[in-house]
Amino acid sequence: QVQLVESGGGLVQPGGSLRLSCAASGSNFRINAMGWERQAPGKQRELVAGVSSDGRTVYADSVKGRFTISRDNAKNTMSLQMTSLKPEDTAVYYCYATPLGLGPRSWGQGTQVTVSS
Repeated sequence: QVQLVESGGGLVQPGGSLRLSCAASGSNFRINAMGWERQAPGKQRELVAGVSSDGRTVYADSVKGRFTISRDNAKNTMSLQMTSLKPEDTAVYYCYATPLGLGPRSWGQGTQVTVSS
């Protein structure tokens, strides 16, 4: 019932910044938690950041202090502000939304972030 569309990925030099966005749409949906995961070639998929319906946030240790997650419940959008980017941040980033009731997460299509000089 929930469709997620991501945007904002691209190529950036080390130390640069990018802002990822995720927009939710559909009918008769209610979202609990939202967040971002990423997967790099040869590495396991990992949680990057998450935000609950009441604004509580959690971050991976590797991005803490550099990334900021936020959500706008009125607009059904979520963003990930990434600063001081490192080559190891290179990955495909996927946004997710967890329904309020029982059911699986919804996932975005993924957006490529490449950090390279």
